Amino acid sequence: MAYSWDNRVSFIVKFLYDIDNNGILDQHDFECMALKMTLIEGKGEFHGSRYQENLHIMLSLWEEITELADFNKDGIVTIEEFKKAVQRCCVGRSYRDFPQAMKMFIDSHFKLVDLNDDGVIAAEEYRYNCVTRIPVDNIDTLDEAYQNLLNDDDRRRGGLTLSRYQELYAQFLGNPDETCPAVHLFGPLHELC
Repeated sequence: MAYSWDNRVSFIVKFLYDIDNNGILDQHDFECMALKMTLIEGKGEFHGSRYQENLHIMLSLWEEITELADFNKDGIVTIEEFKKAVQRCCVGRSYRDFPQAMKMFIDSHFKLVDLNDDGVIAAEEYRYNCVTRIPVDNIDTLDEAYQNLLNDDDRRRGGLTLSRYQELYAQFLGNPDETCPAVHLFGPLHELC
């Protein structure tokens, strides 16, 4: 069940949004994400103007998530609340129909993965992104996941473009089919508790 919709959404919370690993989402996670993104983009250098842009994106995303998912208005979003919101806002929808701040996050995340900033996520960049987030003990596992993600056009281009990444991210969250190629977007997943 590692590629079930439920597990994929849990993965997004645990490995992309819950930066302080406390099992819930709050504003602090998104403030930390802004700094993390800024430092990764700058390869360790801090650029104040870029940080302000990232902070705006992350706080907008947090506001959007709380509006959509903080059902009891306690200032935190549980995994279950997040799943309900994603079910309502993303399942069966394309990228263009996603909430605006989520689209900004997806686009920003693409920039983080595209390390050489050439507009394409190649195998090496995919591998690097995966191992910074999940435990992997075999390069073949990563390469197989990457190949399962790609279509023929992706292979001809040498990887994933922003528009293809947007499409796959939307499917990762919005397509409950466990066999769709998008399930491999973040590497070989493990079943979460």
